[in-house]
Amino acid sequence: MPSFDIVSEYDKHEASNAVDQANREIQGRFDFKGVKASFELNGDTVLLEAEVDFQLKQMLDVLRNRLIARSIDARCMDIQEPELSGVRARQEVKLKQGLEQAEAKDIVKRIKDSKLKVQAQIQGEKVRVTGKKRDDLQDVIAMLRGEGGPDLALQFDNFRD
Repeated sequence: MPSFDIVSEYDKHEASNAVDQANREIQGRFDFKGVKASFELNGDTVLLEAEVDFQLKQMLDVLRNRLIARSIDARCMDIQEPELSGVRARQEVKLKQGLEQAEAKDIVKRIKDSKLKVQAQIQGEKVRVTGKKRDDLQDVIAMLRGEGGPDLALQFDNFRD
């Protein structure tokens, strides 16, 4: 029976490359001349440091563009509130990997509400979708990627016939 998995993950090596490229871009930008601003990747968290809040917002845009350029969905970013303290401004951006239980339940509910002849079951941090016809599985993928789909960074892998 044809099946596939719905997952939410990103390539950690590409994320590291994106952070390095963002650091290089900030160092070369005219509006950041003489400013101590940097990106730092620690595990699944990117730490942004600058002098003022306005620069953090510009840095977020640079990071988002670099992630997209490296084929990482920007919806995996969980942007935390900035911490402002006198001379420094810091902000954490967590890169989410894996589907949380509530998100997986929402995906299963959307699939069941679509009335397609497929079964969806939660298996840890992924959702396995099985059906008799390959076309039904492709309709599920189209539905989740379309307008009515969840606002998550989803990938579809392990497609089997």
